[in-house]
Amino acid sequence: MSVKDNLTKITSELPEGVTLVAVSKTKPNEDILEAYEAGQRIFGENKVQEMVQKWEDLPKDIEWHMIGHVQRNKVKYMAEFVSLIHGVDSPRLLKEINKQAKKHDRVIPCLLQIHIAEEDTKFGLDEKELNLLVNSDEFKAMEHIKIVGLMGMATFTEDMNQVRREFAQLKSLYDDLRTKLTDINILSMGMSGDYTVAIEEGSTMVRIGSSIFGARNYT
Repeated sequence: MSVKDNLTKITSELPEGVTLVAVSKTKPNEDILEAYEAGQRIFGENKVQEMVQKWEDLPKDIEWHMIGHVQRNKVKYMAEFVSLIHGVDSPRLLKEINKQAKKHDRVIPCLLQIHIAEEDTKFGLDEKELNLLVNSDEFKAMEHIKIVGLMGMATFTEDMNQVRREFAQLKSLYDDLRTKLTDINILSMGMSGDYTVAIEEGSTMVRIGSSIFGARNYT
């Protein structure tokens, strides 16, 4: 099936209120344009340099989401245009985003990344770190970032019961955070292999790549 056919199939199956981020990392502009022409406007990248190049080359009404782990020294390259940063996993990174957003007179929407997987390789805050951050005076003084939700990645496993438990844990933290921060409305969880479970557990934003664009080429 073509990119357009894959995209049409997935979007037709998504419930109302669930936003699709088409994960276009490593994919050429032609593939992105095919999805764009089929109506997709939100694309996710995991490398800042690649996202900057695509932003320069492709239509300007595309919303670019940074979905990968962000190094603080790379924030300045995307601060001018990034629509949403998914993987904010430390106060120091948030501080840098605030600083760079100020230079462009912007308020950059961000998601706080929560560590829910049993794997040690995933980044993210735990519940205690999340609460410390959002209750800190330093956080409250940041005028150029807006926390709009949470993001998390489940363990890479075929045990969907475990995946479901991890997503349910993140949904619980999300519901709690919504009582404290007024702008919270995005729960970004679920990828090609587990997004149907994520939606059942309350996800409002799914990050889907290979099911749209086919397998990745990492050469």
